[in-house]
Amino acid sequence: LHRHGVRGFVTMNTLIFPSELKTAEQQLRRIAAAGVDALIIQDLGLAKLARTVAPDVELHASTQMTITSPEGLAFVETLFPMERAVLARELSINEIERFQAHNVEHLHLKTPLEVFCHGALCVAYSGQCLTSESLGQRSANRGECAQACRMPYELIVDGEKQEMGAVRYLLSPQDLAAVDLVPDLVRAGVKSFKIEGRLKSPEYVSAVTRVYRKALDAAMAEQESPVTANDRYELEMTFSRGLSTGWFQGTNHPYLTHGKFGKKRGPLLGTIIDCGAGWVRLGKLTGVPFSAGDGVVFDAGENRDLEQGARIWKVEGDRLVFHITYSGINFDRIKPGHTIYKTSDPKLESELRRFW
Repeated sequence: LHRHGVRGFVTMNTLIFPSELKTAEQQLRRIAAAGVDALIIQDLGLAKLARTVAPDVELHASTQMTITSPEGLAFVETLFPMERAVLARELSINEIERFQAHNVEHLHLKTPLEVFCHGALCVAYSGQCLTSESLGQRSANRGECAQACRMPYELIVDGEKQEMGAVRYLLSPQDLAAVDLVPDLVRAGVKSFKIEGRLKSPEYVSAVTRVYRKALDAAMAEQESPVTANDRYELEMTFSRGLSTGWFQGTNHPYLTHGKFGKKRGPLLGTIIDCGAGWVRLGKLTGVPFSAGDGVVFDAGENRDLEQGARIWKVEGDRLVFHITYSGINFDRIKPGHTIYKTSDPKLESELRRFW
């Protein structure tokens, strides 16, 4: 990493059991010997241990430390001063501004602030989720999240099952995309922007870092946003479950967690107005480009575990043609009124590979 001019951080953002302290100490010593620049941690006990055995390694407070107020950060500073604090993802911009205001007034906070600006959001507060472990014996707090929040659920009220129609993914938030709020976050005192990237592709990393670099450079120079419609398309295309501003502009749970899908979706292409064996005709086009070779998924508002997807074989005007034999699509299930989302763009993926 250092040879490429990149700093290297290690996450140990979980709570350490007493029986693990010896192993944790050994790991901290190896981390220091390897030249790691910073540790991202949740456990204050681990912070104390790290200051003792790896004093030259920076300590960054993880978002799972759940720092939600200037007073909370001031408390951490009195115990173990940190080189950076990643604030809880549930804070609005107005709440983040309070850290700067209190710094001026009386708390004299010294820790630079970092926030998540893009990527998946956890439905649990600051990512402290026990659902995965409870249902599948896989601890989300230890890097083994089973994505329980992305599964379909039934809603039962007072013992009666509620008819929810297409709304079945009741715990699955949309993804965060704060690219338009970068100037506001800079003015609020944010010094570092964090991009979620668990199990994401190199193409995702390439697109997201490039777009946010543009946005941040313009914000620092107090210039208008250079982010284009194509940039937004890349953000949505490389991975998204729908893009939102999270909690930065306040709380709107029905919008953030609409419940219609829990997997990667990509941008909406349009609505089917006519169809037959091997083809569909689209109406209400959104302007998203499509061509032969692109991947799409058909959304009928049904169980998404049974949804169908394929690659476009040919484009004939407003008709998308699919290979009857090799597409694997059951066209009897495709009906007018269903929507189509674009899930793959080979041309874009090839272009993004040039940057890594």
